[in-house]
Amino acid sequence: MGNFFVRRPIVAMVIAIVLVIVGMVSLMGLPIEQYPDITPPMVRVSTSYTGANAVSVEQSVATPVEQEVNGVDNMIYMKSTNANDGTMSLEISFDIGTDPDMNT
Repeated sequence: MGNFFVRRPIVAMVIAIVLVIVGMVSLMGLPIEQYPDITPPMVRVSTSYTGANAVSVEQSVATPVEQEVNGVDNMIYMKSTNANDGTMSLEISFDIGTDPDMNT
């Protein structure tokens, strides 16, 4: 069998190329478990201030709440939105592995 490939090196090269191509195609089809989709833990706070506009909600509700939340351990970021119907929504994201119930 070895003599066959020695006398016909082109056949050996074609088989090697086919094996590399099949390996690459198989590699593309494998699921990647090493890097799973991980979403950081989040806490959402919603408030309502009846009859207030967005500026009033920001000044009287959002700013004090944001100032209190700002010192929480393991916080990545927070996002606050105020609406003209008097509602405020605050989303706080924590580091992976953090128990958000312990930080509230």
